[in-house]
Amino acid sequence: MALQQELQVQPKREVEKKRERTVPSAAFLPATDIFETDHALTVIMEMPGVGKENVDVSVENDVVTVEGRIDFSKYEGLQPVYTEYNVGNYMRSFQVSSKIEQSGISAEITDGVMTLVLPKAEKAKPRKIAVG
Repeated sequence: MALQQELQVQPKREVEKKRERTVPSAAFLPATDIFETDHALTVIMEMPGVGKENVDVSVENDVVTVEGRIDFSKYEGLQPVYTEYNVGNYMRSFQVSSKIEQSGISAEITDGVMTLVLPKAEKAKPRKIAVG
């Protein structure tokens, strides 16, 4: 029998400053889930307010980096009465192993939810071995 687990609200965590920026702005770690199948890893990240035109995904030196930018013009002139989360850009990086086929990585974003598919290299996929 599976145990029921109560969902916890996770506070936004700010990205540790690793790179200097010329424009001051907060960058947050998007809440992320990673799922594995025999053929790929699927990474799902929540980046509310980020659209397709404001996201960059790159692979360099075995690191996949996702950067999502918020259009701050939507918030100009608004005076918050009550807020539960800070508005800011998102950034997250993952080290990938040689078991991932980097040239096959794909990404899509819908309604602020980014889905990355990291296909496994042929050598990392499970396979049957014929006995002769």
